[in-house]
Amino acid sequence: MRQWRGRACVITGAGAGIGRALAHRLAAGGARLALSDVDDEGLATTVRQVRATAADVRSDHPDVTDRRGMQEYADTVAAEFGTADLLINNAGVAHSGNVLGMSHADLERVMDVDFWGVVNGSRAFLPQLIASGRGNLVNMSSLFGLVPMPSQAAYVAAKFAVRGFTESLRMEMLVARHPVRVTCVHPGGVATDIARNGTVNVGDDPAGRSKLFDEKLARTSAARAAEVILRGVAACRPRVLVGNDARLAHLAAGLSNRGWQRLVAAGFRHLS
Repeated sequence: MRQWRGRACVITGAGAGIGRALAHRLAAGGARLALSDVDDEGLATTVRQVRATAADVRSDHPDVTDRRGMQEYADTVAAEFGTADLLINNAGVAHSGNVLGMSHADLERVMDVDFWGVVNGSRAFLPQLIASGRGNLVNMSSLFGLVPMPSQAAYVAAKFAVRGFTESLRMEMLVARHPVRVTCVHPGGVATDIARNGTVNVGDDPAGRSKLFDEKLARTSAARAAEVILRGVAACRPRVLVGNDARLAHLAAGLSNRGWQRLVAAGFRHLS
């Protein structure tokens, strides 16, 4: 954590979960923090907690889906902290449900936040990361950015898109010899509120889906996820896998599409 001492670190979606845990670890390392979230109450709690450690922190309420707003946010951060050294595009939402029962608004919302939010943040802060001479860009994909899953088409589409965007951008930084290390993070089931706060198709049971996630799938704590992520970023890894389930998904991604899809479909039929 000492490598972040005095450096300006920007985290979106810092009001809870992985974003809050990342803020705690970076604050402990002496980083200067620019934290944002649309959840004002959650963000205020995070800021209060990290300020208790004497961290230098500012908080803002930008909408990651607003391209112009994110550029204005980046300019505001630069005016106070100078160039950003680390950007973690962490903000995200979830929606569960079969495609046939999904509204276009459901799909659009997930894509706007989970994909376009990453694009908007990356584009707004990238000039600062380059100018810093030692920038790190971290984009949050998912286990579902490695393998598809029934009832998660919106989330899978967004997270696959994040993976493709991030890996292409990393190659561009290498080609141009820009001093920016780009990392794509693929968390598996992490104990956060994303499932409880997520939406579902009309007529589906949101409590049932969140209970399944909380009790069966969320095996990694947010604190552990933050530790793994920052260790991977410090090592300049292009891809960081968080949790055994993410590592299994990485292996499964090497199977044929037909084999993986039939295997998962059979499992879902058994559950139903």
